[in-house]
Amino acid sequence: MSLVNGLPAHILLVHFVVVLVPLTALALVACAIWPRAARRMGVVLPVLALVTLVSVPLTTQAGEWLEGHVAGNALVHRHAELGDGLLPWAGGLFLLSAAVWWATGRTAGSGSGASGTTRRSGVPVRVAAAVLSLAVAAGAVVDVYRIGDSGAKAAWQDGFAKTASGGGDDH
Repeated sequence: MSLVNGLPAHILLVHFVVVLVPLTALALVACAIWPRAARRMGVVLPVLALVTLVSVPLTTQAGEWLEGHVAGNALVHRHAELGDGLLPWAGGLFLLSAAVWWATGRTAGSGSGASGTTRRSGVPVRVAAAVLSLAVAAGAVVDVYRIGDSGAKAAWQDGFAKTASGGGDDH
């Protein structure tokens, strides 16, 4: 994928990643911490994470095409390097989302008739899932920020004047 309506596809696809990664991270953490939220979201959680996972390589492939069609510099190269590191984070979001969804579905069947011992034995697993989800979610969001920051610097470096040119209305 190279161009969409005359614009580089990367410029359009990146908006999906910038929205979907933090949204998926937030949903994962909420579902890992609150099983009730996971039950309410149901299969939407892993489907959202799958869409996020698929959007990352589409965006990076479009970015590689764009990198080949712009004047290369250190900022563009750094942005491309950082972008290549997002896929493992997105994969982690997907795997954990699928695991939280699966585990919530398995425990939902036990209902209120489950013994206190069964519920207590699941607490360490839930705590571990919540901690791991928090770590992966934070890593993914921080990585998206770093990639976006480097992309903005690469795109806008020397691309604007620090003072108004006087041609527009700045009131």
